[in-house]
Amino acid sequence: MTANNEWAEAIRWIQAQMADYGLPMEELAAAGCFDPPPPPTPPPPVCYRDAAGQSWDGQGEMPDWLRRAVNAGQSVEFYRAG
Repeated sequence: MTANNEWAEAIRWIQAQMADYGLPMEELAAAGCFDPPPPPTPPPPVCYRDAAGQSWDGQGEMPDWLRRAVNAGQSVEFYRAG
C-alpha cells in the first residue's frame, strides 16, 4: 500500500470515528487536537566526555565506556566536561 493510500485510509477511519461519536471539528479544535506540539525539551548538559566524543549527562547508569575507564583505574573526574 502506498503512502497516499495509507493516508486516505486513515482519513476515512477518522471520519468514521467522528461520525460514530458525533464529534464535530469545532469540539476537536476546542479540545486542543489541532494545537501545535510543545517544543522539544533540550537535552541535559554533558557532564562527562572522552576523547572519542562519547558523552554522559551524569544521570542514570554509568555508560560502559566510562565504567571500563574507572575499572582500569582512571578517575571519573578526568572525563568531566567543561
